[in-house]
Amino acid sequence: MPPTLTEWFAMPRLLATLLLLPSLLLGGCASTGGPDGATSEADPLEPWNRAVYRFNRTADEWVLAPAARGYVAVTPEPVDTGVTNVFQNLEDVGNLVNNTLQGKMDRAVSDLGRVSFNTTLGLLGIFDVASPLGFERHDEDFGQTLGWWGVPSGPYFVLPLLGPSTIRDTAGRGGDYFVSPYDYLELTTGGAYALYTLRAVDFRASLLGTDRLLNEASFDPYAFQRDAWLQRRRNQVHDGDPPMMEEEEMDMLEGMEGVGE
Repeated sequence: MPPTLTEWFAMPRLLATLLLLPSLLLGGCASTGGPDGATSEADPLEPWNRAVYRFNRTADEWVLAPAARGYVAVTPEPVDTGVTNVFQNLEDVGNLVNNTLQGKMDRAVSDLGRVSFNTTLGLLGIFDVASPLGFERHDEDFGQTLGWWGVPSGPYFVLPLLGPSTIRDTAGRGGDYFVSPYDYLELTTGGAYALYTLRAVDFRASLLGTDRLLNEASFDPYAFQRDAWLQRRRNQVHDGDPPMMEEEEMDMLEGMEGVGE
């Protein structure tokens, strides 16, 4: 009998535990480019990162992006929306856990409302009935939780196939495994592969509109993606209100001095 998804995740759970260990060491390591790694100086692994970035782009151009375009071409929009809603409903469980761990109880209550209403009235999440009722969605993950509690980001780190990350967020993926509801669906191995493939294609389809921006916005797409991702990640950790960076403070002081002269 093929292993269930719970059995399939036995090894990743062990790996998840090991991945959490670096987060305990990050606080004692000197981080480059500030606590949230918001500058290009936070990229001491650039040779590795660029190599993996090129690999990821090749895999995307030849496999994932064509699959996403084909998916969009043959999938009616209501069906596509329903698929996205189902995955977001599953991920709202992780949002609930991480908002609770961060002490954001108002958001946690909203996440609980979303999961409850969308799972029941929304037919297992196919329909998003919670948003019209005022239950907002708050994207959170364990990497953000670590950042919220002051764990430095560590260097920028590009993961094969998974894309941009940092050492902290890579460790955070271990925590995400523990709260993932996918583990409790008890699918066969084939079903698990199909589920994750559909999730990847559905997510990639939502990003098709950004391809041209990435290709045309910069002479160096790698640096553009890195800096944009780090800035976005910093905003996520601080709920859209990140503390001012040291460089920004210096620029502001210099500007004030210039006005006073």
